[in-house]
Amino acid sequence: MKRVVITGAGTINSLGQTVPETFEAMREGRCGIGELEFRDVDRLSIKIGGQVKGYDPEVRFNRQQLALYDRFTQFTLIAAREAIGQSGLEFSGELAARAGVILGNSGGGMTTLDDNYRTVYEDGKNRVHPFVVPKLMNNAAASHVSMEFNLKGPSFTVATACASSNHAMAQAFQMVHGGLTPVMVTGGSESMLCFGGVKAWEGLRVMSKDGCRPFSANRNGMVQGEGAGVFVFEEYEHARARGAEILAEVAGYAMSSDASDIVMPSKQGAARAIRGALQDARMDLSEVGYINAHGTGTAANDKTESAAVADVFGAHADNLMISSTKSMHGHLIGGTGAVELLACIMALRDGVIAPTINYDEPDPECALDVVPNEAREAKVDVALSNAFAFGGLNAVLALRRFS
Repeated sequence: MKRVVITGAGTINSLGQTVPETFEAMREGRCGIGELEFRDVDRLSIKIGGQVKGYDPEVRFNRQQLALYDRFTQFTLIAAREAIGQSGLEFSGELAARAGVILGNSGGGMTTLDDNYRTVYEDGKNRVHPFVVPKLMNNAAASHVSMEFNLKGPSFTVATACASSNHAMAQAFQMVHGGLTPVMVTGGSESMLCFGGVKAWEGLRVMSKDGCRPFSANRNGMVQGEGAGVFVFEEYEHARARGAEILAEVAGYAMSSDASDIVMPSKQGAARAIRGALQDARMDLSEVGYINAHGTGTAANDKTESAAVADVFGAHADNLMISSTKSMHGHLIGGTGAVELLACIMALRDGVIAPTINYDEPDPECALDVVPNEAREAKVDVALSNAFAFGGLNAVLALRRFS
């Protein structure tokens, strides 16, 4: 089996429109959550989110492209350009024929969907743009990335709600690990911050009106975010042969299904995924220094995830750092695991642990070191990235510091 390393990373999210900007914001414990800005926001009871501000699509794309690119596709292409640019790879010949792209996404083109429902039901028009379907389909982003970068190998989209990106990256890892291809582009994106997207989430009664406070006793719900994270997963010998910069090593993963409830998480299901990722990566519990938590800021998730970590690590849980960067950038739903993988890379490569901001009161049911409010410098050799989705679908990635 082949070793898999990360040779490129790209992002756009509410904290920054590049990886360096995002790292800087995470180090500073900056909050990217604020007042939402879009049509009819006054009709919503939830008016905050991790929205990408100061973004002008017409600067990045021409009119013909914007006719085809929903906001989530735009974000994906921006992140992919940064990641592939950093990797230094050019896809042609045999490499192009084998390399592919696997992305996570849950809602697809929600902005396009929202706009066109308005066109038909509110404005009373009987026709929509002929490219509505290819613009809103979940695989649009993956398809456009494959076309822009000449990726002709295995390419598809994974849709497993909040675990979509981790499932996608796990599949990409497995393809490189198993020798099917030397390179995969992977990650995920989401842009549900439109009237219909937020209104749908309001119905679940899990949203906070004032901020995301994971693991804090006074937390009162999650906050949506938007953006994308894209990475280049590459076979180690292939990367070494061309002198590529290596950001981290992806060492293993695991997936599990709770098979119990459509919305309530299960400690047992989460624990199986965490334990399985360590087993797949052949890691000992004592090696793990940092976990990027799913950490949504809901009572159900935070207590269940804390219990699962305690169950797996036992006494070693006291030596773990675990933080939720959703407190800063919000919950990107299908794209959340991709943006959060950046926090793992920062911990492993730079020795900086992103904090859980807005932490006000300790919760005895979440009695872990959640790196409250301020980033911390620490040498970390192994990091885990947790993603636990509605539907009881879990995916955990294990990463190792490359040296």
